[in-house]
Amino acid sequence: MSRTALRICPLCEATCGLTLTLDETRVTGARGDRDDVFSKGFICPKGASFAQVDGDPDRLRTPLVRRDGELREATWEEAFDAVAAGIRQVADRHGPHAVGVVLGNPNVHTVAGALYPPVLLAGLGTRSLFTASTVDQMPKHVSSGLLFGDANAIPVPDLDRTDHLLLIGANPLESNGSLCTAPDFPGKLKALKARGGTLTVIDPRRTRTARLADRHIAIRPGTDALLLAAMAHTLFEESLVDLGELTPHVEGMAELRDAVQDFTPEAASEACDVDAAEIRALARELAVAPTAAVYARIGSCTVPHGTLASWLVDVLNILTGNLDRPGGALFPQAATDRTPRPAGPGRGFTLGRWHSRVSRHPEAKGELPLSALAEEIDTATEEGEPVRALIAVAANPVLSAPDGDRLAKALDSLDFMVSVDPYLNETSRHAHVVLPPPPPSQSPHHDFAFNTLAVRNQVRYTRPAVPLEPGRMAESEILARLTLAATGMHGADPSAVDDLVIGQTLGKAVKEPHSPVHGRDPRDLAAELTGDTGPERRLDMMLRLGPYGDGFGARPDGLSLARLLEHPHGIDLGPLRSRLPQPLRTASGRIELLPAPIAGDLPRLRAALAERPDGLLLVGRRHLRSNNSWMHNVPALTGGTNRCTLHIHPDDAERLGVRDGAPVRLKGAGGEVTAPAEVTDGVRRGVVSLPHGWGHDRPGTRLSHASADPGVNVNQLLDGSLLDPLSGNAVLNGVPVEVSALAAPATATTAAGAAPQPEKVMPLT
Repeated sequence: MSRTALRICPLCEATCGLTLTLDETRVTGARGDRDDVFSKGFICPKGASFAQVDGDPDRLRTPLVRRDGELREATWEEAFDAVAAGIRQVADRHGPHAVGVVLGNPNVHTVAGALYPPVLLAGLGTRSLFTASTVDQMPKHVSSGLLFGDANAIPVPDLDRTDHLLLIGANPLESNGSLCTAPDFPGKLKALKARGGTLTVIDPRRTRTARLADRHIAIRPGTDALLLAAMAHTLFEESLVDLGELTPHVEGMAELRDAVQDFTPEAASEACDVDAAEIRALARELAVAPTAAVYARIGSCTVPHGTLASWLVDVLNILTGNLDRPGGALFPQAATDRTPRPAGPGRGFTLGRWHSRVSRHPEAKGELPLSALAEEIDTATEEGEPVRALIAVAANPVLSAPDGDRLAKALDSLDFMVSVDPYLNETSRHAHVVLPPPPPSQSPHHDFAFNTLAVRNQVRYTRPAVPLEPGRMAESEILARLTLAATGMHGADPSAVDDLVIGQTLGKAVKEPHSPVHGRDPRDLAAELTGDTGPERRLDMMLRLGPYGDGFGARPDGLSLARLLEHPHGIDLGPLRSRLPQPLRTASGRIELLPAPIAGDLPRLRAALAERPDGLLLVGRRHLRSNNSWMHNVPALTGGTNRCTLHIHPDDAERLGVRDGAPVRLKGAGGEVTAPAEVTDGVRRGVVSLPHGWGHDRPGTRLSHASADPGVNVNQLLDGSLLDPLSGNAVLNGVPVEVSALAAPATATTAAGAAPQPEKVMPLT
């Protein structure tokens, strides 16, 4: 019998509301939920394919345990017994840092992925943490931490009210937005133009977003920070700086002016390949617009100066008075944020509290660079033990990190590895135990992370659309049991993990003078919590303690889980609003415009003014119908434009003898791949583009559709040595490569044999 159920889409950062159609317990279709308070019926191809994603026959249904060298089906008890034995043996013998943890991108798209890894990490006591953030967004966290004192205080553009939007290295028409949660990002950009606003896009590719723009500037890859610094210089030089209401909250203006003195538009022009007059025009237009916002994403993060570029984005918003005001860039406030503390100085943000063992990379936000994972496993040093055991949660670093070949070999050398993943993919195939979570229809959903980045304050929660299948285990229970097994409490009731967190959180809350539950008994508060599961009780607690919460009765009209369940389409909490100085946690209690680590990295940026990379530079590419490496096994989301081809400009193709559709060889510091050429003027001269997340041709996986058209792993062209030094983020864009035409078709693997002489390039420094 057919019925419908609501579900928040977990397939990208837009978090759109869906209405699922079900035949008994099988999802048969999905459409946009017109009554959703946030997405209002918008849906993209990923959400429309929810049924195929949910019902993929290649999804694992039972745990796998390696026996006699082969992964075989096992019971949950056998799987967790193996985890407890494998992890504890390494931790007890070699210490906590010998146990590494890798958290992947899909981890932040689930309730369990948000709630349990922090407990796991605390219980393990390991410093060997690696996540997808250091191949994506860590520069923004670091710059926010240094400017505002909180690495998670990330301002987002007020898309619905701004008059002028400057996008750098972002393609939201295909990514749906990132670090800016906005259902129907395309519609919001079209609405901006319809109300007379201006959209400017800076990107070496003429993306779908760039084609919508009033102005597209095809910058040379990797020079975003130079252009932004030149814009800041112009604002000072032409007396266009106007802090407005930000004035009492800012320090370091004179120092900042001196720091950007050398970055004149004329000095930056040749390096960026953007006319000096155009750079000045960009700064002037930003300054005179009634409201404006600068927003940059992965294209500006995954470059040699990613943290400086991220810092300069906020510097421009500050210098034009557009930070923390409607129509500019504002700090969202999620319903599950901590109880707002009184404004005032905080602890600030510190980099490099410890370092990686081999290359001495500084930690950032408690993480080490994912690029360093292989060497932390396979390289012995006198300082500390290598990583000998690994816990991977929703992570596929063999495809997402540089030099997957080396990492794959390193994973095979581990004493023990456990992977929490619904697929046997390029990474989980190396595990000793694979723990598969259920499909999304059988899981609840609340966006803990993405609501902190949303362009409108709101709160939504959906319970599982269908019950767990027999033999399945809820992801929350999997991660709770994993935590207990890995930390020496194997066999304890998994509810103990939730009870521990609830007890600690409430115990702390009652001691805080600004808390609505100050002075109360935490046991009484815990008894008031509602919810059918541990995660629901924790969500109820966070809502009630949060900025809109009922404070356990202190604010009768406030939020709680019970009230949220009465609103299945969500509760609108209003547009973003000015919040300064409350979000600031710097030691001064103000925005610190020129933090010491930033000032220390500026000489490297000054040196880049003289760099003139020769030859071809590689950039990545996003597809609307995929999300990194975890959408290629869904037939509805492959084909069409979602293909692993090398985009190359017609002039470069003619010079190198490359024909459209013919195979070409790419060579980088980490290896070689072969891919079909797609000749297009959608990339500027001197730039080639290969999408991220492909390379599904490794043996031992169970990805039947993806392996039929595997593509190539663009990150195999990288050796992992190029990093943004402040954040540890991998340099994935603006990377020099050699490209040569092949005389005959080749397989999508590492190329071998003779080839025409490739074009030589100079390495970036």
